[in-house]
Amino acid sequence: MQTLDPNIDIALKAGTVIPAHPLALNAERKLDERRQRALSRYYLAAGAGGLAVGVHTTQFAIREPRVGLFDPVLRLAAEEMDRAEKSRQVPLVRVGGICGKTAQALAEARLLSDLKYNVGLLSLAAVRDLDDDSLLAHCREVASVLPIMGFYLQPAVGGRVLSYKFWRQFVEIENIVAIKIAPFNRYHTLDVVRAVADSRREIALYTGNDDNIVMDLLTPYAFQING
Repeated sequence: MQTLDPNIDIALKAGTVIPAHPLALNAERKLDERRQRALSRYYLAAGAGGLAVGVHTTQFAIREPRVGLFDPVLRLAAEEMDRAEKSRQVPLVRVGGICGKTAQALAEARLLSDLKYNVGLLSLAAVRDLDDDSLLAHCREVASVLPIMGFYLQPAVGGRVLSYKFWRQFVEIENIVAIKIAPFNRYHTLDVVRAVADSRREIALYTGNDDNIVMDLLTPYAFQING
């Protein structure tokens, strides 16, 4: 099992910006490698603390066998992060997207590990019809390969409502290191924050609530624990 590098753990918990990397295509809808690299360099030169690649903005279709771009796109971004790290003191956080049912998710996690990505951003959209126990079993299997950032995706775009009880069990899974919270709902957001607070584990929380990012970052969260 790949575990999180201590320096990456420090960077994650200190807080940073990890943009979701877009996909650059040419007029023939083929990968434009030059512009893909330029996008990576732009984000890194602008001060991003890492890149999230193979996620929604990189288009899920890159995983389809007839497209065959998942591996190449991950490699391009990794090469650019290698280049950028030569002139940086703080290491970049390398996040790769993971989706699909368990077999696919495990294969993607292994590829990310092989390519030296630090964390897998685990989407549950493809398994959203499972009950909570089955969802948690899926998460445990994937987390046995590499460190995982949970992803609370809003139901409007393929996610599902996940209860406090689910998140309370999720945060106890070994190798869960962070959660991206993006349900676009204040109450659902609080369920995740409270679950982490109740666990006493140090898990980094990142906001993807595009409708409420500033307030997410400025709001102090206080909970009564075991009271």
